[in-house]
Amino acid sequence: MAEIAGVPVYIVHLTSEDALHEVREARDRGVPAFAETCPQYLLLSIEDLERPNFEGAKYVFTPPLRPKEHQPKLWDGLKDDHLQVVSTDHCPFCFADQKILGKDDFTKIPNGGPGIENRLQLIHHHGVNSGKLSLNRFVEIASTAPARIFGMYPQKGEIAPGSDADLVIWDPNAAYTISAKTHHMRVDYSMFEGFACRGNARTVLSRGEVIVDGNRFLGKPGRGRYLKRAARGGAWK
Repeated sequence: MAEIAGVPVYIVHLTSEDALHEVREARDRGVPAFAETCPQYLLLSIEDLERPNFEGAKYVFTPPLRPKEHQPKLWDGLKDDHLQVVSTDHCPFCFADQKILGKDDFTKIPNGGPGIENRLQLIHHHGVNSGKLSLNRFVEIASTAPARIFGMYPQKGEIAPGSDADLVIWDPNAAYTISAKTHHMRVDYSMFEGFACRGNARTVLSRGEVIVDGNRFLGKPGRGRYLKRAARGGAWK
């Protein structure tokens, strides 16, 4: 990985130990390189593509899933700051009328899967609860690091006077089972169907306004506000 005239490089959807090695090596040389992975690459594997009855189409992504042996390396990368962010690449293609388009020709399967609703639950349960990540590191990769990298810090990613009051009240002991029957995403399946998690959001505030209370969404259309950010994430340290 080469530095381009001092411009930071951000690698999306990193999936494998080999790619992680390149990022780590570049960072060791002082290259301003940052990278993310996604929950599906931390928790799912190439074996999911083999599910019967065309169920494997639900796990067709770009980049594709990898063998399970890459997963511990990605968790280590998050712990050691070789990976800075966990994103989702959320693509809510329905199975019944979109993924099924590739039933007779796999090249027509829409690439991507739904996951944005379960990102924090999965990172907390499989990261913090299993001892792979500290609670502080969980907050860093979920909030502070993205805000810094993308030039939104300290307006976002910080609890301080002058920052937006974007807050999540998190219950670390809340039990939750992921299912398409109960999720709020407009899609007819879950990549993580049946995954049991401990830890969930109780209350969410956006700019000081409660928009999620328990299982109720209280936000109103039009309350969003355009946020101008710094072009190069200059607040990153």
